[in-house]
Amino acid sequence: MSGAQQILKAIVVDDEPLARRGLRLRLDAMADVEVVAECGNGRDAREQILALRPDVVFVDIQMPGVNGLQLVQQLPRSELPQIVFVTAYDQYAVEAFEINAVDYVLKPVEDDRLAQALARVRGKLASADIASQREQLLEAVADLTRESPEVLEQKLAAGVFREELGGGDEYPDKIAIKDSGRITLVPSREIDWIDAAGDYMCVHANGETHVMRITMKELEQQLNPNIFQRIHRSTIVNLSRVREICAHINGEYHLVLNNGERLKMSRSYKNKVQHFL
Repeated sequence: MSGAQQILKAIVVDDEPLARRGLRLRLDAMADVEVVAECGNGRDAREQILALRPDVVFVDIQMPGVNGLQLVQQLPRSELPQIVFVTAYDQYAVEAFEINAVDYVLKPVEDDRLAQALARVRGKLASADIASQREQLLEAVADLTRESPEVLEQKLAAGVFREELGGGDEYPDKIAIKDSGRITLVPSREIDWIDAAGDYMCVHANGETHVMRITMKELEQQLNPNIFQRIHRSTIVNLSRVREICAHINGEYHLVLNNGERLKMSRSYKNKVQHFL
């Protein structure tokens, strides 16, 4: 079939069966697209994407558990297919996609807009600059998840992500710390405490201090709250490392760690004492 367009292998990801069916019917009507799988959640989608290596994946952003943005974050950088987000997001978010050259279609999906998105997918696949396209995609995802590109890069390098599945939380076993082009993976449970130093976080683990450029909020989101708690606006502590709690007359507490380090718990966080008992 000389001159015929390459058939695009596609996967449809949406937690709503009717939405999947509607999009599949539109794609099946196109002679140059083959839907190789449908997935109702992010976890199944990740497995199918890695197994089937599609050209394009249509991903609903707003799904319970692993949403569309988290799914993209969890895929290895080298395995990222072309992504078309299916979204009901407001215009501000849509503009963020456009700025970063990421494809999207709004719900309800219209045939003309779907055809335009597929044309852009073909154009990108024909481009030699696939690596740059993947970087643009990750930047857009970082914009929408409120995470800095640096944080996203660290997570991708570690290959571990926080997932929200079935109402339960799983947190990375290791924290990726980038310094001077080198990334160190520090097991989370080995961290004694973390404190802020300006725009940087100092992660204290096994007698060493690792410095990473990240906000306290972003780092806190990577840590299991059953193990780590904020005790000051600039301090997070590993609960299992606390040996002693000392109350002060001004309503503050001091925590003594197993290694003898003393940390101040400010009055605004004194309700956290229950976590140590």
